[in-house]
Amino acid sequence: MPEPLRFVDASTEEHFAAMSAIHCRGWRSAYPGYVPDDYLQEVTTEEHWIPFFRDDYATKRCKGILLYENDVPVACCNYGPIRSGPSPRQSAELVIDSSQYHGWCEVISLYVEPAATSRGYGGLLLEEAVRRLKAEGYPGCTLFVLRENSGARRFYERHGFAWDGTIQKVPFPHHMVCNDLRYVRSL
Repeated sequence: MPEPLRFVDASTEEHFAAMSAIHCRGWRSAYPGYVPDDYLQEVTTEEHWIPFFRDDYATKRCKGILLYENDVPVACCNYGPIRSGPSPRQSAELVIDSSQYHGWCEVISLYVEPAATSRGYGGLLLEEAVRRLKAEGYPGCTLFVLRENSGARRFYERHGFAWDGTIQKVPFPHHMVCNDLRYVRSL
């Protein structure tokens, strides 16, 4: 990894705020037209995810890592045991069935600052998360990607992930439903 780049385990309020801001800008860059505009503007604020990251860190539910270029956070990733069952953080109606992947892990989110894309940061971060998950003994890893996000789908495929045929319906306000595809990779 080039010298000015470094990984930092997310463990402070500053880290959680940086991750939340990167998520916000990532969502607003990637999902217009796929997620309701009012949701992107009113719910996906720069502070929106801070309580979730704080809680995940405190409960050890999942871990977060940031990729810094010099002193600037440019990408972040959250990963941990696979989610299965209701996912009330996102929507009361969202239920994830991961029964066929018992004991696996999941990359829950990965976002790169929109101004820093196409520099290889996402790949460095993904491979670091996968390396850590493999070291923890997980046999395989899953993740979800928006069906229409063809760039992200190609990115994950280049990193050894493949669509397993699962389409996860993700409800949003205004009766809008997004379709996420589950991608998998053995570790």
